[in-house]
Amino acid sequence: MNVPAWMWLATIGGLLVLLAVDLVIVDRKPHEVTIGEAARWVIFYVAMAALFGLGIWYFSGGQYATEFFAGYITEYSLSVDNLFIFLIIMTTFKVPAIHQHKVLLIGIVLALVMRGIFIAAGAALIAQFSWVFFIFGAFLIYTGWQLARENHDEEEEYKENLMLRMVRKVFPVTDDYHDSKSFIKIDGKRYVTPMFIVMVAIGSTDLLFALDSIPAIFGLTKEPFLVFTANAFALMGLRQLYFLLGGLLAKLIYLSIGLSVILGFIGVKLILEALHTNNLPFLNGGEPFHVPTIGIEVSLSVIIGVLAITTIASLWKVKRHPEAAKHIGADANQH
Repeated sequence: MNVPAWMWLATIGGLLVLLAVDLVIVDRKPHEVTIGEAARWVIFYVAMAALFGLGIWYFSGGQYATEFFAGYITEYSLSVDNLFIFLIIMTTFKVPAIHQHKVLLIGIVLALVMRGIFIAAGAALIAQFSWVFFIFGAFLIYTGWQLARENHDEEEEYKENLMLRMVRKVFPVTDDYHDSKSFIKIDGKRYVTPMFIVMVAIGSTDLLFALDSIPAIFGLTKEPFLVFTANAFALMGLRQLYFLLGGLLAKLIYLSIGLSVILGFIGVKLILEALHTNNLPFLNGGEPFHVPTIGIEVSLSVIIGVLAITTIASLWKVKRHPEAAKHIGADANQH
């Protein structure tokens, strides 16, 4: 896929315009985001992603469009699981409801910039060393296995990462929020507020999630342009999804299992492709293995099928046994 520089610039510019529109319309006056408002924005961003995918189909063909949609759906579904942690962060830092949208916006913009760096590094590695797919595949299989064993419950607490601890060492932090301000001066001394801390928490936590989502999407497409845009659209719609899902999030009790299956499936796909294109001298004399590979159409069908089964099974289980729903802190549903 030949993507000229002007196309990269136009795409990034368009994404920035969407973010600016969102910022002006939604955050012009801080308020608590309603379910109806969140639903309209989710539909808007999903429609934008669909139009972008159709544009790829028209200009570059069905293969690349299918890769984009497979990557977008995978990234979006992985992001839903990330919302559990976002809820825990919001509860831990007691973020006022009227400022939660801004926190997510800034945090996710930071995450998108850092993911762009990850994507560029991953693309460079893949271009130089095809055997990196062995590492990506094994990592995804391991991550899928870990995710299947994961439990989100009301006793789970957010533990500050290295980036947050470094921020606290460099800057003094106020005890209270000061509206939506991130920095404030008190008696001539500059402080950061809990608003800034929670933004860093959201951004840095999402960066950790990129460690499995970036290898996963590279298992579906090797095109950096498609990897970046799929991530961008998934992240941009994540804020509104946070407010829209609300109590439904606690009912997706089998989501981690479904995502673990998807990660494991993509991991196997990567290893098969690595074997199929093998050039490592200590494996089969540097010759490719004659193994089957998994096409993108099959991958897309598996991803959609697993997510559908996971969602239906979760809702059916909770309907029959309401006590099975997850509990994510006392404030989880108070958006």
